[in-house]
Amino acid sequence: MFEPFIKPLHILNTLHKNGHEAYFVGGAVRDLLLKRPIGDVDIATSALPGEVMELFPRTLDVGIEHGTVIVLIERTPYEVTTFRTEEGYEDYRRPKSVSFIKSLSEDLKRRDFTMNAIAMDTKGTLIDPYHGQEAINENLIETVGDPQERFTEDALRMMRGIRFVSQLGFSLGQSTKDAMMKNGYLLKEISIERITKEFEKMITGSHAAKGLLLLLDTDLYKYLPNLEGAGDSLSKMAKYRWDSITTKTEAWVLFSFLLTIESLKSFLKMWKLPNKQMNEIIKNVRGLNAVLKDGWTIEVLYELGLNDALQVERVRSILTSEDVLINLDKIQVQYNFLPIKTRAELVVNGNDLLNWAKEKPGPWVSMYLTEIEKKIVTNELQNDRASIKEWFFRCKLK
Repeated sequence: MFEPFIKPLHILNTLHKNGHEAYFVGGAVRDLLLKRPIGDVDIATSALPGEVMELFPRTLDVGIEHGTVIVLIERTPYEVTTFRTEEGYEDYRRPKSVSFIKSLSEDLKRRDFTMNAIAMDTKGTLIDPYHGQEAINENLIETVGDPQERFTEDALRMMRGIRFVSQLGFSLGQSTKDAMMKNGYLLKEISIERITKEFEKMITGSHAAKGLLLLLDTDLYKYLPNLEGAGDSLSKMAKYRWDSITTKTEAWVLFSFLLTIESLKSFLKMWKLPNKQMNEIIKNVRGLNAVLKDGWTIEVLYELGLNDALQVERVRSILTSEDVLINLDKIQVQYNFLPIKTRAELVVNGNDLLNWAKEKPGPWVSMYLTEIEKKIVTNELQNDRASIKEWFFRCKLK
């Protein structure tokens, strides 16, 4: 048994000893077959939620109404879900009713894509009633059963499909793609937060360019926040090397820059991003524009800070097709030689200026501190109290 499955193997064995079926299912099995890093390991069982809770000393019933119990093994949480069917979806995302069943095959039937509908037993034997391995071998993403039904059950599955294309480099099965083209309008029923989560995974995938082209081919882009008229921009974006992207911020910066939108903040707000993330993206887009115009200056490097500067450089290198590694090393060296890295490293503060000037507080304090900061960063002034005090009185006398 492979390492990520060893610890939760205890859960399967315990369920088996008590007369229940239990299997590893979903993304962990898929990623094992794809030889990708394995994240959460999920388990499906014939045991009812109450029976699961009786068998394990440490459990959490966070999703018990849908059959899911979290079992803690050495502080690691594992989702254990009763075999179930779902019926009567509402809002194109939620089932009206959930029925617990005893059939693994019926449980796998409700899942989105065939590659996610594969189970594995304690011996590593695969149970694959919907030919997920065949789809993986053919690099195809296909729905379990009728794609029309799968997408009307949960419209977000369309975005998930394109996200998987971006992450894996696979292609959509033709019937799956056709159903996306017919049902894209259903995305209007899905919360922006859920769409944004999938979109971010798509633009950070190693095959994001392929995902962007699929947004175009399926017309799904028309139902994403403020992208209805962005067809030409998306086509242009797909020509760049998105596989060099390493963070969500870099992906948003590249995406936003190539869209050439009037109000970046308004655009990002439509995606309901957290304020902290929005501010970082806006800061980096501003830095990117400055670097593209005047190159890397000490002032821009200082304003961005090392982490954001490296992110901006990776995006700049994508836009200019330059060797990013060489430039990243140069930025690191240049940053190391900055006299200060933040305002907190100044040897003086506002109280010092007030004491020296014998004046009332006011906007002038911040103005002088900003000027002192700039001059120290550009090596026009030493970061020591005597030099700063001398400069301050010289300026005040003018």
